[in-house]
Amino acid sequence: MSVYTPRRAARVLLVDASDRVLLFAGTDPGRPGHAYWFTPGGGLHAGESPAEGAARELAEETGLRVAPAELGTPVWAETIEFPFDGVWYRQEQEFFLFRVPGWEVDTTGFDEVERVSVAGHRWWSVAELAATAERYYPPDLPDRLVAVLAGSAAGGAPC
Repeated sequence: MSVYTPRRAARVLLVDASDRVLLFAGTDPGRPGHAYWFTPGGGLHAGESPAEGAARELAEETGLRVAPAELGTPVWAETIEFPFDGVWYRQEQEFFLFRVPGWEVDTTGFDEVERVSVAGHRWWSVAELAATAERYYPPDLPDRLVAVLAGSAAGGAPC
């Protein structure tokens, strides 16, 4: 039986005017060959709400500063289990959708782990994600994006 480190996190689906989502290219320091794409976000600080954590992480990782209330309510939540740098985590995470006309990503707020493990970023369309052989998390991101963006266009956010 594996022992998991519990972790709470908040992630942001940062979507531009062309319905492309921002993803970072990362590797696991404990598994250098394990490359993947992932959404902005990360672990919550003690006493921090998911919206507060999502807003903080968005500012640190992209330079985009928004008030937690601007993120609205989460569009979905999930619990995942994964290793990172030799530690197994069981992470409860919530995803927020935030739309921007466009954004020039500023990663100067990266912490030491991010500077070592993140190699770049790009904006992905749903079609590009569905067609790529590259690994991304969550693995059902294209389907989730389609549902979230449809709900956003209709004026609501499915959860």
